[in-house]
Amino acid sequence: MLRTFETNYLREVTELSSSLWEFSPNEGEFQGNVYPVWVPCCWENFPDFSAYRGTGSFRKEFEAEGNVRLVFKGVSHTATVLVDGKEVGSHYNAYTPFSVMLKDLEPGVHKLEVIADNRFSEKSALHVPNDYMSYGGISRGVAMEELEGAYIEYIHAVPEKTEKGWNVKLAVKVVNLEDAEKIVELQVAVDGLFEITKEVNLKAGEEALVEETVDAGTPDVWEMDHPVLYTICAVLSDADGAFDDLADRIGFREIKTAGKDILLNGKKLRIKGFCRHEDHPMYGCALPVSAIEQDLQIAKDLGANSIRTSHYPNDEIFLDLCDEQGILVWEENHARGLVLEQMQNPNFEPQAEACIQEMITAHINHPCIIIWGILNECASDTEYGYECYKKQYDLIRKLDTSRPRSSASCRFKTDICFGLPEIVSYNLYPEWYHDTPANEYVPDIYNWVQTGSEGAGKPFLVTEIGAGAIYGYRNQSMCKWTEEYQAKALGDQITAVLDQEGCSGIYIWQFCDVRISNEWFSNRPRTMNNKGIVDEYRRRKLSYDVVKKLYHSYSDFR
Repeated sequence: MLRTFETNYLREVTELSSSLWEFSPNEGEFQGNVYPVWVPCCWENFPDFSAYRGTGSFRKEFEAEGNVRLVFKGVSHTATVLVDGKEVGSHYNAYTPFSVMLKDLEPGVHKLEVIADNRFSEKSALHVPNDYMSYGGISRGVAMEELEGAYIEYIHAVPEKTEKGWNVKLAVKVVNLEDAEKIVELQVAVDGLFEITKEVNLKAGEEALVEETVDAGTPDVWEMDHPVLYTICAVLSDADGAFDDLADRIGFREIKTAGKDILLNGKKLRIKGFCRHEDHPMYGCALPVSAIEQDLQIAKDLGANSIRTSHYPNDEIFLDLCDEQGILVWEENHARGLVLEQMQNPNFEPQAEACIQEMITAHINHPCIIIWGILNECASDTEYGYECYKKQYDLIRKLDTSRPRSSASCRFKTDICFGLPEIVSYNLYPEWYHDTPANEYVPDIYNWVQTGSEGAGKPFLVTEIGAGAIYGYRNQSMCKWTEEYQAKALGDQITAVLDQEGCSGIYIWQFCDVRISNEWFSNRPRTMNNKGIVDEYRRRKLSYDVVKKLYHSYSDFR
């Protein structure tokens, strides 16, 4: 499954995932063995491969001819793509999509091989041993597109509130695959709101970006309790008629900051959220749609209105479901807890910026995304770190001006980057990593931000807070790692944050217990991060009812 809705009606698209492939490990005792496996998948969920670090080959045959585009939603964490034994493309980063173009492919059956690599090395600045698992495999969907002489690569449609209604800022990228100049007609329409037609002159083998601001009138607004979505469709035609199309969905909503407030459609937003990893003991990070939907149902039952995609861009199916259900999303690029030396890796800045570019290019149309985040708990207290944060914030602003930016900091009273984003965010763990009462620590940090930093006068979020518990470990002594202590600590923490005047909300760390990299260890029982409100199998801990009662007692708006 690639999306929750149809994206093409004219273009021939065949899903290559949701089927059996052949898998072979390229190192170790099982090297050369061939296993039938269902894709998407993570090889850590195969028998004998739970701790495999190395490369693995996934093979499948496909039949096609002419211009063929292979689209990969996610391969972990480095991919090399071969067709008929010849390398045709490569990509770094498990969490962003990429494509490979095959021009003038001979008719017949062809052999596709994807070599996935989940090893850690100096070449990889973002995938490092960490407090979550870096899986290996084809972890998201794969599609084959059969194209004519030109095609639509993407539609970007960003709603913009006006005094009279709404505009849509359009940017449509059209690519010419032919070796001769081509004139096409581009038609773009949104569900009866507007329709425009443009003639596009494409030079041989080149691309064009068609930009236009269109009056969309007064559409229904996308709200959390009424998430109205509109389909936008672009069609290419020539003298022989329509030959290519692309559809996406948009929602008309406005997210902005004003003083210390985050405003959703003009109302002061109170975020009640969870940080969530893509992780499941049965599927690794390759969760099927039913498992993703179950997570969202649990989050909604708990009273949450938002999910933070810690610490990487998520599968687009997750974003589609959030669009449909009115769940707000903080989506961030891929970097967690990198110290100064790691940020000075020459690959760090190019790889981090590529992740931002690919994330926003792929996900800009999703109304559920209200904040772009970067660089969780990185070296924001250093001059070199400041330059990295500035470059990445500037890149986000270049790509999208419609959403605020932020980054989750753990640099207590030393962060020098708060002057850069629109929202100041802190990760706090009172009553867990230190014994300071939450009702003292939260006001202390908040007051420092407002009086001792460049974040003064900006919205403030607590983007991580929580305590660990081992499912089933109960003890009246209230010692740490018991379910009783977690429930008590979370009750104190949530109350302190949501009662803090001027605070715009909270993301609890975390939704469910998750596996961590075997190579990374920091007092993690079971080789898991155990701070979930539910365990890895989604079984409720005692804290579930505490969180549910508190989240339901606070409204979505302040």
